[in-house]
Amino acid sequence: MAQVPQRFFDALAVRTWCGLSLRALGRAREEIDAINVYPVADGDTGTNMYLTVESAVAAVEAVFEAHAVDAADAADATGAVDAGEPDAGGGPSLADAVAAMAHGALIGARGNSGTILAQLLRGMAQVLTARGEPDHTDGPGLRLALRHAAESARQAVAHPVEGTVLTVASAAADAADAAADGVRDDGTEGDCAAVARAAHEGARAALAATPGQLPVLERAGVVDAGGHGLVTVLAALVETFTGRAPGAVAVPHARVAHGGEVPAGECAAEEDGEHGPAFEVIYLLEAEDAAVARLRRRLDALGDSLVVVGGDGLWNVHVHVDDAGAAVEAGVEAGRPYRIRITHFGLGDAHTTGTERPPRERTQRAVVAVVPGEGLAGLYTEAGATTVLARPGEPPASGELVQAVRRAHAREVVLLPNDAELRHTAAAAAEQARTEGIRVALIPTRSAVQGIAALAVHEPERRFDEDVVAMTSAAGATRHAEVTVAERQSWTTAGICQAGDVLGLVDGDVAVIGADVTEVAATVLDRMLAAGGELVTLVLGDDAPETVIAHLEARVREAYLAVDTVVYRGGRQGSPLLIGVE
Repeated sequence: MAQVPQRFFDALAVRTWCGLSLRALGRAREEIDAINVYPVADGDTGTNMYLTVESAVAAVEAVFEAHAVDAADAADATGAVDAGEPDAGGGPSLADAVAAMAHGALIGARGNSGTILAQLLRGMAQVLTARGEPDHTDGPGLRLALRHAAESARQAVAHPVEGTVLTVASAAADAADAAADGVRDDGTEGDCAAVARAAHEGARAALAATPGQLPVLERAGVVDAGGHGLVTVLAALVETFTGRAPGAVAVPHARVAHGGEVPAGECAAEEDGEHGPAFEVIYLLEAEDAAVARLRRRLDALGDSLVVVGGDGLWNVHVHVDDAGAAVEAGVEAGRPYRIRITHFGLGDAHTTGTERPPRERTQRAVVAVVPGEGLAGLYTEAGATTVLARPGEPPASGELVQAVRRAHAREVVLLPNDAELRHTAAAAAEQARTEGIRVALIPTRSAVQGIAALAVHEPERRFDEDVVAMTSAAGATRHAEVTVAERQSWTTAGICQAGDVLGLVDGDVAVIGADVTEVAATVLDRMLAAGGELVTLVLGDDAPETVIAHLEARVREAYLAVDTVVYRGGRQGSPLLIGVE
């Protein structure tokens, strides 16, 4: 079905563009993932760009929904508008819509290309919110937005490389400049549709030329994956203004030097003669401009693929490093990092003596785990697991889990959801990964402490089935508890709780309601140890009082002489305390 074209770039056009971009990236995601060889051949560029736009779409939709609610409330108050009548206010302003788009992309940006895409959208928003046209902009305004987007994205990358999405963005801006200039000649050219078409055609031509600019692309026989993603987004912009999408980009399959095809993500990614860093580190950061400038210099010295985007106190930081802890510590020194994601690339293949590298071999087995806090993410990563951070109120989607399984780059994967509510999501991800030829075993861990127990007995050298049985047994033998704070009044298995009450949950059910974290934690621990136990695991969140650990450790020493205690820092994990008893 043809899309109803928009004449100007207004709030509705922003909404339409975002929705079309998400659908287009959804269709092209696997194809883009398959050609992802630079800067790291982890086969996730399409997925990362999709997730970034998905976050932008959610933010834009929230603005429209909020405007509709406000309009309905106003109508109810005045009685001036009958139910079902169109909103006389015309929806949110262009500035509101593009600001939401940029903010959503910033906080949801994934990977190198997703982070750059977020900055491209932010650059556009900066121009469109500054032009003083709250309702809409025309072709010349769209051209200025595309130009600033390309320039700001290039500035956000520590060491820009030609033949990448940056090159494609610059070519789109150059072509848009030429199209917008035509409005001064005859008044018929240079509208939004003409600018969008020119930008797309310029980007498409630049994309086709990327293999001649970047040797790793030429060796693999592919165009740049991030550039392909941007061309896809620009095609959606054309459809927004014309009602029809331009033809799809013809993309060759990745190949090795002898011409044989290889699976997605298995092409060499590093520059000649060098291995890439072991970890990808991404986090949001609340910090001042001066602190971010110092952070850029420090991270640039630690690793590569550094991209820092954002502004106005909120930044998205992306870097590839060997020392993930140092990258996070640098963020702590600069401000307040959160939503920290650390991914192990799993690079372990050796270079050959020739000029070509063979495709990276898959490891035999890997563990993928969902974790609730940055501290546990570091712990799991140190143990060799690929982690997915579950932020409070934002559980990962199945697509994120599939992406993590791909990044683990193993023939066999053990998946630890670490949350009972993620069981179906994890099962869907496991099923998807199996269709890609990966052997996946889902261990139904219901808490991160059960995942820790499973990981402690993990032995990659064992037969897969034996390893899974041992990990499942260790997780099942670990009772889990959580001390949290009630957000609202509700019925529980222990009675009625009020907002602000401290709740002690044992194996998922509320067992204790109290007013003090330490007292509730002690009561919960006593109930768990009454059934026996040899090891207590305590995971302390940022919101927990510092004295709770000392109190619980002393209680275990005094009342349970044969029980050992181990303590971890969980960071921003959503609950003050997690408890495990094995």
